[in-house]
Amino acid sequence: MIEPMSLLTLFLLGFFGGTHCVGMCGGLSTVFALQLPPHIRRIWLIILMNLGRICSYVLVGMLMGALSQMGSFLVHTHALQVGLFVCANVLLLLTGLYLAGILAWAAKIEGLGKPIWRSVQPCLNRLLPIRSVPACFGVGLLWGWLPCGLVYNASLYALGSGSAWKGGLYLLAFGLGTLPNLLAAGLFAAQLREILQKRAVRLVAGLVVCGWAVWQLVGILI
Repeated sequence: MIEPMSLLTLFLLGFFGGTHCVGMCGGLSTVFALQLPPHIRRIWLIILMNLGRICSYVLVGMLMGALSQMGSFLVHTHALQVGLFVCANVLLLLTGLYLAGILAWAAKIEGLGKPIWRSVQPCLNRLLPIRSVPACFGVGLLWGWLPCGLVYNASLYALGSGSAWKGGLYLLAFGLGTLPNLLAAGLFAAQLREILQKRAVRLVAGLVVCGWAVWQLVGILI
């Protein structure tokens, strides 16, 4: 059974993580957008790139869910489920503190995915500059493997889902949460980055994520 609160958590993580997304991926989004072929409307290709990115997130979620499904005899034990939930929300709390600019060292978590990204980059470089619609979608697919602590956080939820389709749905919720900010970054990069990188905006977004994590931890532990 899908937990609506988990879907909401992941959507909010993606949305309020926009301060991080635009800072980390906004530059890439702008570079990709500037390379789009002029004969096709820019807005549709930006949407297509982001759909490719979300498809990669869904694939990650399905892989993590399938991994938990293979060990379903463990995943369905209450103790392990609670443990994964607590770990996911502790990581969510750390992510919120990082987004708020309070805990800078939490950014080191993103280094875990660098080996995968190094293997993906040569494929990405072969698709640049973007010359066609399929290449645009392919760039989005590869973009989805950029090391990101927010994706790792969402993946922990997928790991505790117990099935591939649930894991994919969890990462879909996360991806949809990131969509508004990164669509806007592709269209209004400079203006949006200036707003979202303001100290007050980052602080509020990070503290919202922290508050949500604490609320869920209190709910499971009391």
